[in-house]
Amino acid sequence: MQVFYNRTSFLQYIDSQKEQHKTIGFAPTMGALHAGHISLYEEAKKHNDIVISSIFVNPTQFNNPEDLEKYPRTVDDDIEKLENSKLVDAVYIPQVQDIYPDGMERKHYEFGGIENEMEGAARPGHFDGVGTVVEELFRQVKPDNAYFGEKDFQQLKIIEKLVEILNLDIKIHGVKIHRENNGLAMSSRNMRLSAAEKEASSVIYQTLKKVDDWFRVVSIPEIKNRVQEIFDRDDMALEYFLIADEDTLREADFFSEDKNYRAFIVVNVDQVRLIDNMHLK
Repeated sequence: MQVFYNRTSFLQYIDSQKEQHKTIGFAPTMGALHAGHISLYEEAKKHNDIVISSIFVNPTQFNNPEDLEKYPRTVDDDIEKLENSKLVDAVYIPQVQDIYPDGMERKHYEFGGIENEMEGAARPGHFDGVGTVVEELFRQVKPDNAYFGEKDFQQLKIIEKLVEILNLDIKIHGVKIHRENNGLAMSSRNMRLSAAEKEASSVIYQTLKKVDDWFRVVSIPEIKNRVQEIFDRDDMALEYFLIADEDTLREADFFSEDKNYRAFIVVNVDQVRLIDNMHLK
């Protein structure tokens, strides 16, 4: 596996692969890698000649400077995990100036309204930051296929819209949520949880499974009440829970037979913000 720490050498590598007409699979990350990330590369390996990873903690998608400061940075461990996986051909670890050569400003995009729902409402400008870094990485990596986890389902929809807006010839693949043994969605933020907090956080997944059981049997307002009661009893801070149309990501008040729905939840455990979601059958 080759490791590139600057734009110039990385672009030379990409150009050499393109000259050989190799298909490129790509999954960008912010590091602190876990088995969920590796599952993206497992999927990429099935469909591409070479697989590229990137590690870059993107400043423009953080609203809270403290959150950016606390974000785990484990580059040496990440490289070792990628090497051991034997799935990745090259990892790109750019510097800020490689991504933002003209200064660290985020572009503004019109994503059709999905950027204003859920995480967009909670973190204004967040998806502009995501779009800015992913657009630049796509232009440098030139992938044929790109892979994103469904844990960040709204982000996945944003990336699909980004490719459409920019008319990029890239196929976007969503990869199923990878979970801990207790059901907790794998996340780099889980590293900040104590063992007891990690175990207690299994209530998030258990709640989503209950919601799936209640779906189309109980009204959405009643489901929301039941979820709130679970977290009131559990003494965890439920930031939001909602059921949304999978296409528009708009919150639903009632069910329609011809639409697909997904439950979204955000819980704060101490100062760690955990997100999860589940497609509802």
